[in-house]
Amino acid sequence: MKHDSNSISGRPGRLAVRRSTRIFARWLAGACLLGLAGLLAASQPPNGWAKVHRLANGGDRYAEHIDRLKKKLPHDDFHIVVQQPFVVIGDESPQQVRARAKRTIAWAVNLLKADFFEHDPEHIIDIWLFKDKQSYEQHVEQLFGSRPNTPYGYYSSRRRALVMNISTGGGTLVHEIVHPFIERNFPQCPAWFNEGLASLYEQSAEREGRICGLTNWRLRGLQRAIQGEMVPSFQTLCGTSTNEFYRENAGVHYAQARYLCYYLQEKGLLRDFYRQFCENVDADPTGFATLQSVLDRTDMDAFQEEWEEFVLQLRFR
Repeated sequence: MKHDSNSISGRPGRLAVRRSTRIFARWLAGACLLGLAGLLAASQPPNGWAKVHRLANGGDRYAEHIDRLKKKLPHDDFHIVVQQPFVVIGDESPQQVRARAKRTIAWAVNLLKADFFEHDPEHIIDIWLFKDKQSYEQHVEQLFGSRPNTPYGYYSSRRRALVMNISTGGGTLVHEIVHPFIERNFPQCPAWFNEGLASLYEQSAEREGRICGLTNWRLRGLQRAIQGEMVPSFQTLCGTSTNEFYRENAGVHYAQARYLCYYLQEKGLLRDFYRQFCENVDADPTGFATLQSVLDRTDMDAFQEEWEEFVLQLRFR
């Protein structure tokens, strides 16, 4: 503190005393406010509601969304965490819900955006994480009026929700996160590439700062289909309609699309394919011509033979 020049023999003069008193009063008031803020922060509930304004750049938009969301929660065991561009709702412990939001959702979103997606989904998307099979089936029917048709989870564009039985693992969660980003950034994307890219990250890791798909449970079925000569040509796969992809030989379609994306990834071509497909989709809505261009191949029968040999050498442990 700088003393006033009226001080004598080391004692402050009256002006210095008055100034010192005012400074001390301001310091004391500030300290009290900081202490009160600390008490308020410590008293906030653990369900993530207190995090809305700190985590959400959307401010009022997220606050209003969560206010509506809280009114439809099935019971008090659900906890809410904002992890932009999602709102995560789970009935595990608050610590576990926050951990999944950070370690799985934020991790995947950041890496996927770095490689593929420029824009976040247009709307706030809810991610429902149900702790087990019973909670998943019971609450999906309670909240959405119908029983789930998959034991793992799904994305509903109409309801703006990702719905998970999280006890089956985080792979399906990362898979489903891809869909709303594709919907926003590549709305003309055909089903085969939408599901191929999403399926690629069902088993994933980080490699040199980038997300990468690993071999997974779909491999064994695909290898059997190759050995049984049941895998369609890539021109046929790319040309499937949405209905054909999901309803006719769906298991093989998913696996073939996934391991085509896996091959492109391992050859360093996946990001180029995605970007060129987005740019060329009006002229090449199926992606087959873009695939030929990125591979620099005209004889796609010969490429398929090479790809099938590549797949047969893969292992999943």
